[in-house]
Amino acid sequence: MTPLLVLALCVAAAHGCGVATYSPAVSRVVNGEEAVPHSWPWQLSLQYIYDGYWYHTCGGSLIAPNWVLTAAHCISSAYTYRVQLGKHNLRQSESGQKTINVIKLINHSKWNPNKLSNGFDISLIKLEEEVDYSDTIQPACLPPAGYILPNQFGCHVTGWGNIQTNGPSPDKLQQGLLLVVDFPTCSQRDWWFNSVKPNMICAGGDGIISSCYVSNKAPTPKHKNPISVGK
Repeated sequence: MTPLLVLALCVAAAHGCGVATYSPAVSRVVNGEEAVPHSWPWQLSLQYIYDGYWYHTCGGSLIAPNWVLTAAHCISSAYTYRVQLGKHNLRQSESGQKTINVIKLINHSKWNPNKLSNGFDISLIKLEEEVDYSDTIQPACLPPAGYILPNQFGCHVTGWGNIQTNGPSPDKLQQGLLLVVDFPTCSQRDWWFNSVKPNMICAGGDGIISSCYVSNKAPTPKHKNPISVGK
């Protein structure tokens, strides 16, 4: 089966980060499942404003009180962004949620939006203010520099992305378990060969769960299903 190439933030429990008040379900499921509300408290919704409405565009992970990690292909200097933290259902006001404006976008210096195959698809987002941690908002853990995830290591992908190809986006946070495939395997000719680079994480391979689609250019906002009216 065609393997799946995904970028996932794999977090491990450690003091002060990567610990959820509400435990997620960890069983493997077909095509993912709805997450236990607030069981991924570092998960946030990155949103942009267009024609007076806010739209969800990508997920992100809180890594410090005013810093967020996301994918470089998700952001553009042409848009104004905000983040919503402590969310489960994007279309409902929820206790413990927080909305904060974005004041700075920093793409990886080697990111090239015209050549996604180079990798380095990572960005930092600085928030307008620091967020207070709570049961529904906590930071993720970052691995040590140079750390390589072992083969078959379990990673969850989470977000509000399409639940099927060209299908609708869910209102509620979804999760799916993927197993890491090491670089020697993923770079074989019958896998991703030269398309996969050492700076990427390869996971999945069963054709069941995916966190993104393959494209030769960065996706652009579709302006569908606004979250709320802009202020």
